[in-house]
Amino acid sequence: MDFFKKDTKTALQAINDAQWIAFAPMVFQASRILRNSGILKVILESRNKGLTLEEIGAKIKMPIYGIRVLLESGLGIGLVIRNDDKYTLTKTGYFILNDELTKVNLDFSHDVCYKALFHLEESIYNEKPEGLKELGDWNTIYEGLSILPETIKKSWFDFDHFYSDNAFQLALPLIFKNNPKKVLDIGGNTGKWATACVKYNSEVKVTIVDLPGQVGMAKKNIEEQGLSDRITFFETNLLDENQALPKGYDAIWMSQFLDCFSEKEIISILTRCHDAVDDDGFIYILEPFWDKQEFEAGAFSLQQTSLYFTAIANGNSQMYDSEVFLRCVEAANFEVAEQIDRIGVAQTLLKCKKK
Repeated sequence: MDFFKKDTKTALQAINDAQWIAFAPMVFQASRILRNSGILKVILESRNKGLTLEEIGAKIKMPIYGIRVLLESGLGIGLVIRNDDKYTLTKTGYFILNDELTKVNLDFSHDVCYKALFHLEESIYNEKPEGLKELGDWNTIYEGLSILPETIKKSWFDFDHFYSDNAFQLALPLIFKNNPKKVLDIGGNTGKWATACVKYNSEVKVTIVDLPGQVGMAKKNIEEQGLSDRITFFETNLLDENQALPKGYDAIWMSQFLDCFSEKEIISILTRCHDAVDDDGFIYILEPFWDKQEFEAGAFSLQQTSLYFTAIANGNSQMYDSEVFLRCVEAANFEVAEQIDRIGVAQTLLKCKKK
């Protein structure tokens, strides 16, 4: 990856970027309101003809003053352009309006992170998620996921699932190449991976390991699909190093799970996985590493997501650089048998075996 090795910007580009950073909260909120209010949508529907401020005002229930300041902000942001007093949509405006990746990132940033990130600095110094108090009274966000307000919960799960779910169908043939019969799904969340497994293979049995709140959500989803005879549950808090994992599994699966923990905690969890998996079994780790992204925007998105972990999730984890993560794998007495990058939107699949 060569995105971050050289400073290639001119002084004029650099000062322009510096102003973007200085006004980032205004850029973000104006873009979000332009999208949510329908302003970008009605401009898009006008196609190349464009709309005047007054024409937009006739279609959108918002004071003309508000529409005007938002549109003028949108000009500077690059969401719209104006010719002969008529506004048309730019490519960036189109992506803000229609791109699913942009949508889940923007909604997650607003609903889950925006207020909480005011506490980022104290979170860094205190090594605690000080912004979490904006959402609830828990030690980590995972303790409260099942009881978050619906809008916030939807944005959190939409974000989480977007980055992982599209990789599931690509990962399934890779996992079942070794024909596992018993799979331990650690951090099973709402049960999507476990469900995908038993639908893909008619013989496999899966045990979901997670906190009680997440297990409750997964149980409900799995019962509704009539799959309870092949999917079981093991409630535990993996932050407690004394909590062992159940043994006798020929495969362990963790999807976007270990990034929820510090390096020390990752080593602890992987060490317990070492005890739980059969000697000839494998652990499969699906993670988005920022240094393994094909595009700079992908790396950027993951680097910024790390600050969510710092201020909100738990105060000590991140979207990892693969080299940092692989040192944890090594410390837990595993070795990487196979590494497949660029699965789905952003994922790397690590297939690990005991040394």
